[in-house]
Amino acid sequence: MDMLEGLLDGPRARGAFLLRAVLDPPWSLRIEDESPLAVLAVVRGEAWLRPDGAAAHRIGPGDVAITRGPDHYTLADDPRTPPTVVILPGQRCTYAADGRPLDEEWSLGVRTWGERGGGTVVLVGCYERAGELSRPLLAALPPLLTLPREEWDQPLVRLLADEISRDGPGQRAVLDRLLDLLLVAGLRTWFVRQRDEAPAWFRAQSDPVVGRALRLLHHNPAHPWTVARLAAAAGVSRAALARRFTALVGEPPMSYLTGWRLALAADLLCREDATLGAVARQVGYATPFALSAAFKRERGISPAEHRALAGA
Repeated sequence: MDMLEGLLDGPRARGAFLLRAVLDPPWSLRIEDESPLAVLAVVRGEAWLRPDGAAAHRIGPGDVAITRGPDHYTLADDPRTPPTVVILPGQRCTYAADGRPLDEEWSLGVRTWGERGGGTVVLVGCYERAGELSRPLLAALPPLLTLPREEWDQPLVRLLADEISRDGPGQRAVLDRLLDLLLVAGLRTWFVRQRDEAPAWFRAQSDPVVGRALRLLHHNPAHPWTVARLAAAAGVSRAALARRFTALVGEPPMSYLTGWRLALAADLLCREDATLGAVARQVGYATPFALSAAFKRERGISPAEHRALAGA
């Protein structure tokens, strides 16, 4: 498992919120649902996405935008159009003017919402629980990233558009996996394209020494690594590795390893069949107690509390 593969292995949508919005200008949606991550794809027409306190970005047919919560943003036909609808936590929809609910009034069928004959069609997929996503993934992303169609023309947008309004057996599982695929494909493209904006560990993988050390840690986090063992495997002295690793990644090797092990543990704990002992062995802790102590020290909650919150 390479670094990017490990990071992108986290998304696991479970009953994610998915919607096909059909809209006629002028329209403006104020998004305050505070979802940890949302994926938006324009099927027809165009939209302007404006995060609070930032510039607006135009997205057209085939373009995809990924927003990181809990920050609020506005999606509109024009950046100057005032909000007409507010979307609140739990995906409750109200009129901006008076707060009246409009969920039933704007329902157009299975996972379809808006106005009949609308000129703009936008697909929206929201991960509503942070436990469905890895913490390092969220930390690595900017509040908004966009992927123009001409840079990554993906059949997944068209496939999701075809499937989102269907309601056959197992459809929710199909849509969850399509959302995961669209997110992972988009993020992989963005990481490769935006090297200057990518996190330090991603840029550091091109360094011949630090890149090798990172790959060793990611491929085998359960190994009893020390700085000496890692330096020997990378072909440099302990001092040289520690200095170079810290300068490029932003933290010492063992500190990075601890964070990576606990990030993996947090993701594994969200799986129903994973025991604390099995997770501890998989990420390099000798006992469940050792993992629990490290987890609570670094994250402020126990593994059991993390598992309960992730499944909430």
